[in-house]
Amino acid sequence: MLHPGLYEQVINNALTSELAEIPEARKSVAPIDKAEASKVLAQYLADVVQKGLDNVLDNGGDISAQIGLTNQIVNLIQNTTKEADFAALGVDRRAEQLLALLRETDPRLAVGKTAADIERPETSIAQSSLFTGAVHEPQMFTELKKEIVSADRIDMLVSFIKWSGLRLIMDELREFTHSGGELRIITTSYMGATDVKAIEELRKLPNTHIKVSYNTKTTRLHAKAYIFYRETGFTTAYVGSSNLSNAALTSGLEWNTKVTKRDLPETIDKIAATFEYYWNDREFEYYAEDQRERLARALKAEKYFDTNNADVYTMDINPYSYQQEILDKLEAERTVRGYTRNLVVA
Repeated sequence: MLHPGLYEQVINNALTSELAEIPEARKSVAPIDKAEASKVLAQYLADVVQKGLDNVLDNGGDISAQIGLTNQIVNLIQNTTKEADFAALGVDRRAEQLLALLRETDPRLAVGKTAADIERPETSIAQSSLFTGAVHEPQMFTELKKEIVSADRIDMLVSFIKWSGLRLIMDELREFTHSGGELRIITTSYMGATDVKAIEELRKLPNTHIKVSYNTKTTRLHAKAYIFYRETGFTTAYVGSSNLSNAALTSGLEWNTKVTKRDLPETIDKIAATFEYYWNDREFEYYAEDQRERLARALKAEKYFDTNNADVYTMDINPYSYQQEILDKLEAERTVRGYTRNLVVA
C-alpha cells in the first residue's frame, strides 16, 4: 500500500496497478530524466538483483547458484549491447574477491610478509557506513590507523588538532610519510584549541604540507574530513563531527560517515574537489617553521583578549575568486585601455 508523502521511485508494473486507482490530483508523476536514466535504472536494478540473489538462497541454492544467476544477467547485457567486453565481466566460479596486491619491490616481501598480511580497516572500503561511537563499532582512531597505512595519499581537513588526538595515529602517519606517502592538512586557529606541539610534530614529517587559517573572525571552518586516496580506486573518506582530539576519536558522542568511492563516487569527487578549493584559497596559508610564533600568538588571541598584542587581530582581506576576476578586468580596462570610469553591478 502506498503511503502519502514524497517519493523518487521508478514505477514498475506493481506500482502502475496501484497508481491507476488514485485520482490524478493526488499523485505527481514525471518522466525519468534522460541524463540520469542510467543511474536511476541501475539503482532500481540493483535492488531487484539483490532480492533475486537472496531468493536463490532462500530456495536452497548456494553461492554457485547466485553466481550462475549473476552471469546470466551479464550475458543478457552482452547479447543486448553486442559489446564483447562484457564477456570478461562474468564472475569466476570460484567465488573469490581480490583483497590486496603488493608491488614486486615491496619491502614487506623481503621479511616474509605476504599480501594477506596487509592491515585493512574493519569496515568495508567498498560500502559506505556510519560511525556513532556505539559499543559494537570499531573506534574511530583504530580505523584511521588502518586507513593510513593502506592509503597512497591523505588529505585532512579539521578545525583543530590536539596532541592528545594526533599521538593516537602519529606512528602510522610517520610510517606513511617516510614511505613516500603525501600528507596534506588544513586546519585553523579557531577557539585557540589547536596545540602548537601537534602542528610542529606534523611539520617535521617528510612529504607533509600544512595550511592554517588565522582569520577565524570571517572564516570559521567547522568541517571535519579525513580522505584516504587509493590508486586501486577504493578511496575512502570520513566526514562528520570528529576533530583530531583524543575525546573525539575515542569516547566522544561523535557521528562520522565513512564514504567510499565504490558506492558514492560523486560524493567522493565533491569532497576531493572542495578540499582542493580550500587548499588553493589564500585564506589558508602554508605553515613553516618560521610561522610557529605567529600560530602561538593567534591561538592565544583566540583564548584571551590581549590589548598589548593587537597585531594578532589584523586580518588579511582577500577577494573571492569571482571578485578577483572582476578586479582583473577592471585593472585591464584602466591600464590597457585607459578607461578610469567603470561601473560594477553586483
